[in-house]
Amino acid sequence: MAAWTVFNACLLASAWSLGDDGLASREQVLPGLRSFAAKTTRSDGSFRPGIDPKYPGMSDSAASDLAPATYAVIVHRTFGWQLPDEEKTRTFFLNRQQKDGAFVNQAGTLDPQSPGARLYNTTQALVALHGLGAKPRFDPLPIFDALMQGDYRTLPPYTTSFFPLAYATQGKPFPPEADKKIRALMVQAQDGYMHNHVANTFHLAHYYSLMKEPTPRAEAMVARILKEQKEDGSWLINPLARDRHATFDAVFTLAHLGKGRVDCQKAIERAGQWALRCRNTDGGFGHYPGSPSDWDAVYFQVGTLVMAGVLPPARTLPPDAHLLGWGHLLAAR
Repeated sequence: MAAWTVFNACLLASAWSLGDDGLASREQVLPGLRSFAAKTTRSDGSFRPGIDPKYPGMSDSAASDLAPATYAVIVHRTFGWQLPDEEKTRTFFLNRQQKDGAFVNQAGTLDPQSPGARLYNTTQALVALHGLGAKPRFDPLPIFDALMQGDYRTLPPYTTSFFPLAYATQGKPFPPEADKKIRALMVQAQDGYMHNHVANTFHLAHYYSLMKEPTPRAEAMVARILKEQKEDGSWLINPLARDRHATFDAVFTLAHLGKGRVDCQKAIERAGQWALRCRNTDGGFGHYPGSPSDWDAVYFQVGTLVMAGVLPPARTLPPDAHLLGWGHLLAAR
């Protein structure tokens, strides 16, 4: 995988030459995304992580083969596009649900029977089916009820907002007792951060937005996020495995909690310019400039560009569009 990545990073860097400032325009980005989608579509309606069939994916795409298809659905719905074969994509997701309600990955690094995989796969599949206008074959909510019996305590702190998101896709409120348990895990420092990382902090802010409640310590949280933005416009501060989604996470939080603030808007605009630098000549996006195109990165960079106002979403969005993915459309409105 390392050799593949190094080779392609060099290839992409040498091929990059778009515009006087090196950045693609809106008119170039959108057709490029559709081309990337067409080239990564599988015959069963799912999607490869990248164009090369041998590319194993990165981050979410490497963890579960449900991730690329979910992010493809979200991106298509964001711009009002039809998927290459919507019926096959819908069937792909429906066929991945077990009778107990859980959705499973058949490829990727996640153990499909582990608590984390059951949470991740089921939440993502419900988001995708919501975007496709379809209902799961079996009630998925007992999976979340079971996790709340104890496994929720062992899950990573960036999974907190998965729970209310999944319930919302089913038109159900998150149960008060479960809400109480999750809030007990979301312990913030004085600066508003949870566990000293922007991803955990984002999911806390996303959680409260889904619950339609004010985010605690919002002003302090925004202050630290603004302070930590890098000169290049990103929030890639830690090793990349930890920060691949950091720029999206920071932008959502600034857009949601700092709405109307000039300093937040300027920071978001800088982040949008950085996200454009992550675009590759194959029409996709990588997690950072020179990184290979990957559906996981495509969603998070596109989400950043939507929140930054670089890419306008469709004028007519599907119902409850804020449930498409991790809140990019909630923050953009």
